[in-house]
Formats: sequence, structure tokens, C-alpha cells
Amino acid sequence: MKVELSERYQDTVLGREAENLLLPCVQCGQCTFTCPTFRLLDDEWDGPRGRIYLIKQYLEEVEPSQDYLPPAYTLKTLEGKTIGENLKIHLDRCLTCRSCETSCPQGVGYGRLLDIGRELVEKNVPRPLKEKITRKMIRSILLHRFRFTVLLRAGQFFRTFLPASMKETIPVRRKAGEWPDRPHQRRMVIWQGCVQPALAPDINAAASRVLDRFGIRIIPAGEGCCGAVSQHMGATEEARELMRRNIDNLWSHIESGAEAIVLTASGCGMQFREYGDMLQDDPEYCDKAKRITDMTKDIAEVVEEEWPDYIKLSEQGDVKRIAFQSSCSLQHGEKLNGVVEKLLKRAGFKLVPVAYSFMCCGSAGTYSILQRGIAKSLRFQKLKTLLASRPESIATANIGCLTHLSAVSPVAVNHWIELLDEKLPSRKDSVISEE
Repeated sequence: MKVELSERYQDTVLGREAENLLLPCVQCGQCTFTCPTFRLLDDEWDGPRGRIYLIKQYLEEVEPSQDYLPPAYTLKTLEGKTIGENLKIHLDRCLTCRSCETSCPQGVGYGRLLDIGRELVEKNVPRPLKEKITRKMIRSILLHRFRFTVLLRAGQFFRTFLPASMKETIPVRRKAGEWPDRPHQRRMVIWQGCVQPALAPDINAAASRVLDRFGIRIIPAGEGCCGAVSQHMGATEEARELMRRNIDNLWSHIESGAEAIVLTASGCGMQFREYGDMLQDDPEYCDKAKRITDMTKDIAEVVEEEWPDYIKLSEQGDVKRIAFQSSCSLQHGEKLNGVVEKLLKRAGFKLVPVAYSFMCCGSAGTYSILQRGIAKSLRFQKLKTLLASRPESIATANIGCLTHLSAVSPVAVNHWIELLDEKLPSRKDSVISEE
């Protein structure tokens, strides 16, 4: 797609980067029908092709005109608003699921283009005061683990007395199990993050128990946001500061010999994989950021590589039927589609078929807070496909999906590593000998 940058953006880093990202797009529409918001809202501007076109027009500082629009587009839903206002509305409705990247034959880097568009919108397009306050409050709470935990525990304490509509927004408290601390020669660091320790503390504990069986000690690290929340809300500099802080927190573990940085939240894993790109122009952190990216592994990758053949599973009892909800960040962001499914099958679970597995559940970080109507509709559709084959439970790979789905799901929703932990034999019978 040819772009004629306006004078305002011609000599800017973001303008030139966006131009290079836009060039491969031929507006073919292959991405359109795998976009959850387009399928739900049936508006071309709420699909990736439409959003890309709006970003192009914004960078050219040209209002869309019917004379130059491709045949699939209409100006009807854009009327009465500036190009900046329209761009803000339709980028806000984007889930950042990146399903479009998976289906794009040209390899358009839509995720990065989206970040650039959001950053420019936040800088240049005014928001109503209510929106500003809401977005600022969300970041002031979610980015700080202690604040979030205190508020969550207060809500959970009073949850019994709340009406059903409010109960849905406050997840039931989950308990953490044992975290093994046996010495092993091999060590890896596991990222704790901002909200997962409070929402589902047993996920990382279960991961540590599984890897302990494999002869690997897991060391918890990190007590803040990976940067995704800020980045996806257009607060790019805030996101970069969080990345630098996280690198500082992790660096001592890396220097002391940790083999990998393990993540059980695929959304955070996707963000960690972008540290190298996001800080490539920072002379102090660029090399460290690339090292962090290179060391990042989803827990599925680690289990796939390290699960020894001699650990046999019990074949007693009924085979549990599981519906696996492959989170968008896992299948589209980290490109690990199919890895968890193979591990669950190896563990003896029966995976039921799930239609439209590429579709987002509607969680998408802060999306389920800021775009509640769309998020609820997507969740309804997702649960319909997940429950169609009558599974006994749902497994997922991301804390946001888990929390969003479990709020209304009639069957249990767990992280898949928790299910594997329950299935494996006791650690004393399976741990690798280091003698």
C-alpha cells in the first residue's frame, strides 16, 4: 500500500516505521473474516483491513473520501467525525488478538502498526474526561501488584453480599499449593507478573511442581506488569519504563546462571518476546532486552523439551474430556498453536473438538473492562463453541482468558499446567536423579 506521509510525519521515527509496515498490505481482505470484531459487528472499519486504511489516512492527514475508497468500504459509520476520532474509536475496539497476522499472506506486522496508531492517537486525539480518568485508574491499579491484590481481596470478602451482576466481575479466590524448593543443578526463572499471583496463584506453583519432577528448580521473579497493559493503551513510554525495570529485576538471575525466563501467561510471553524490538534504540538496554527476548519461553515450550520419556502416567480411571481454549497470544502472538494440545493428549486427556478456535474469548487484557459489551458477546460465542462437545472442563494458557471465561462458565476453567500437575506421578517417584 503506497503511503504519502504528511509533512508532520515525514521525518519522524514512527511515521517512517509505519510507512514500512503499511507497504506490504495489498488490502486483499484475507484477514477480514478471521477478525472477531468484524465477524461480530459486520463493519469493515472494525476489521484489520479497515483499521489499516484509517491509519494510512491519518498519517497522510487526509479524511476518507468516497471517491478514493475501495469498493468494500462505506463512509456511513465515519460521518460526523474527524479521521483522528474515527481512528481512535476503531483502534479502541481492536482486541489485539493478532488473528489477522496469522491469516495475512503478505506478512503485514499489524500488531506493531496497531501500537503505533494507538500511540499517535493518545498523543494527538483528545479523549473525554471520563475516558481519561478510567484509563488512568486502570493503569494505576493493574500495574501495581499490591494495590490490585488489596482491592481484589476486599471484593472477594464482600462478594457473598453482592448482586449476581456484580459477583460476575469478582472472581472466586483460588488457593496456591506447595512450591517445591529442592536444590537442582538446573535453574529457570518464572515470571510472576502483576495480576496472576492474586487471581490464580497456583498456576506458577503448579509449573514449579511439574518442572521439579523434571529436575529443574523454578525461581519466582518479577512483581509488576510486563508492559503489555500500558503498551496496548498507547502509553508507550510507560511501557518501556516497565520493560527496563523488569530487565533490571531479572538480570541478577541471568548472571547467576538461569537457563530461561519461563512464562505461564501467554499474553506476558508475547510481550517479553518484543522487548528486543521495543528497546532496540536504547543504548543502555538494547543488548539486555535482546537477551531477555532470546531467553523467553512459554511453559509449553519448556515442558515439550524437558518431559522425560521415563515418567509414565497412570492409566487408571476415566479419561477426562477437555476443551482447550488456545489463547490468541499463544496461537497468534507466540505462534505456538498445537503445542499444548499435544502435551494434553500425551498426558492422557481426551481433547474435544472446538469450532472456530482462532476466535478470541473477549478478554484481551483491559478490553473486557473498556469494551464490556463486545467482550461479553465474544465470550458468549466462545463458550458456545467450547461447550458444544460437552467437555468436563476447559483448559487455557492465559490468566486473562481463564478469569474472563470462568466468570460465567458452567464447567471449571483451569490453566493447562494445573491439569498436567495433577496427572503426573508424585515428585518423589519421578524426579531426575542428579547423582
